Amino acid sequence: MNHPEHILRTLDQHLTSPTRLILYGRAALALGYPDPPSEFHSTMDVDAILPEIEMTAIEADDSFWNAIEMTNRDLDSAGLYLTHLFTDSQVILSPGWLDQIIPIQLPDLHALRLFRPSTADLILTKMMRVDPQDRSDINFLMSHHRFSEEELEELLRNARVPEILEIAEAFVSNSHWIRKQIMPN
Repeated sequence: MNHPEHILRTLDQHLTSPTRLILYGRAALALGYPDPPSEFHSTMDVDAILPEIEMTAIEADDSFWNAIEMTNRDLDSAGLYLTHLFTDSQVILSPGWLDQIIPIQLPDLHALRLFRPSTADLILTKMMRVDPQDRSDINFLMSHHRFSEEELEELLRNARVPEILEIAEAFVSNSHWIRKQIMPN
């Protein structure tokens, strides 16, 4: 069993009611795509996006937060964890991202319902840092969706970028880099 799957199965054991979790980061790549590179399976954490429109209910769901706490306690000795939970306003995404999430099939879960953003939105989430690993992940994602120049420009133009200077600067830098990947001349 790979690390993201182990983390999520542990969380599933602690959940007491049906719970939707929208993965991003390497866990989404490891579990949401066929034949991902093996290094995706060795990520030590699971990142998730919590939709702003659901935050009142999520914040009030003590059983969800207790399940996360118990999961992290159970996995602490292995160095695995589930702590990177961000609202959609804290992550670069397209305006209609939530309407385009894709189910992740992980058999035999009793409460956990897993999803990932579209490939285009996962690319946007990887543009928050100028990082060789994130750029490698973007190349993997771009191999699963061939963008035309027009599609790429529309994605970048409509992206909702958090108003944090370092994220905005990384987005601009990564936008230039991605354009060179699509249009190398």
